[in-house]
Amino acid sequence: MNEPKKKPIQKTRTPMPEQDPATRGKSFDEGPLGYSPEQARLEAGRCLQCKKPLCVAGCPVKVDIPGFLELVCRGEFAAAARLIKKTNALPAICGRVCPQEDQCEVECILGKKFEPVAVGRLERFVADYERENDLIELPEKMPPNGKKVAVVGSGPAGLTVAGDLVLLGYEVTVFEAFHKPGGVLMYGIPEFRLPKEIVEAEVDYLVRLGAKLKLNTVVGKSVTIDELLDEAGYGAVFIGVGAGLPVFMGLPGEDLGGVYSASEYLTRSNLMKAYLFPEYDTPLVRGRHVSVIGGGNVAMDSARTALRLAAESVTIVYRRSRQELPARDEEIEHAEQEGVVFRMLTAPVAFEGDQQGMVRQMKCLKMELGEPDDSGRRRPIPVEGSEFDIDTDLVILAVGSGANPLLTKGTPGLGLNSRGYINTHEHGRTDKPGVWAGGDIVTGSATVIQAMGAGKEAAEDIHRYLST
Repeated sequence: MNEPKKKPIQKTRTPMPEQDPATRGKSFDEGPLGYSPEQARLEAGRCLQCKKPLCVAGCPVKVDIPGFLELVCRGEFAAAARLIKKTNALPAICGRVCPQEDQCEVECILGKKFEPVAVGRLERFVADYERENDLIELPEKMPPNGKKVAVVGSGPAGLTVAGDLVLLGYEVTVFEAFHKPGGVLMYGIPEFRLPKEIVEAEVDYLVRLGAKLKLNTVVGKSVTIDELLDEAGYGAVFIGVGAGLPVFMGLPGEDLGGVYSASEYLTRSNLMKAYLFPEYDTPLVRGRHVSVIGGGNVAMDSARTALRLAAESVTIVYRRSRQELPARDEEIEHAEQEGVVFRMLTAPVAFEGDQQGMVRQMKCLKMELGEPDDSGRRRPIPVEGSEFDIDTDLVILAVGSGANPLLTKGTPGLGLNSRGYINTHEHGRTDKPGVWAGGDIVTGSATVIQAMGAGKEAAEDIHRYLST
């Protein structure tokens, strides 16, 4: 008896439709358009359904990737979304901004010979399908246990803690300093990469689960950690305030008008809606010739935002070579397609302005690469006598962010490292009894999914702590 022939493996990914770059670069509408049901089933069918799925081990929140892909193959899209939500309460967000290529997809066995399965695109598809077709169902929760947990910060780490603990029967309140929840998801990532209605929908899902939101509340000023623990009756506190303190380079002329930190620039555009002027009259310098210093995802977001705000030219200035760019390949490619210019092996040394105090020129040095530094990347070394000028009327410094000391330094017993980040021990426990921390306030700037992984681990430990 002849065995049935195996279906040949599709070697390359199913392409995902996206806006034409010429149109995309002028619009704040989302660029990638997502899979159709037919495209999703075709791509999910590439999964080998490994007996030992390394992709799951590569996921910081341990999504059952083969399980949800099998459901996609069968056309059970809403069931696939619900399976993801058992371990990840923010699938529509993660499907858009998670660096799957360095986590689950890099472990894909199919990817050893061909292109890996597009896990992120499929996660986005099923989450969107469930939401857009009004198929969202709330999972069963444990009965209320009478115990309260406070979560400080409504970014990805805090939202994950809230979602996990609400399902276990805890009364969870999330305290957020801004007037909108979402943290970096709301103020840091532009509309064209992560539409804010997606963030609002994912947060609304958590509220429907039972999480409480308290906005416009600066923990450390409005209320302290000790007051939450001692007077407000919270049995545990999780700190997930991120690392949003702007970092500058200490160069002459940084105080000129038109020199922004990426944190301020993106917050004004995203959270404060400067991109919707004049509907929102948020002040924001709109340069004609824009220079963005840095090479990470935040630099790409800043450069692409400046393009959409009608800049005539936008240049990424990076002190290493293209090979060392830390941004995701997809973000670099999109920036190039839209017309962003990359000036590599270049470092600014000073900014000069006009009589009105506005930046007009950036003095630079050419660089060359020496031996690797602590990051593993080759160290940039100035080339003697290589000074030159770049005309610019808007500079955005995307060179990292730091820990805001408002909460951390005002909380006795909370151990900090030399950079002001919170010291944690196993499972996110801090030096202060009853207090956990996770995400960028512990690690420095990292990814959304890494923050969520830290939140999930902390939630499990908080549950153990409050159950004994």
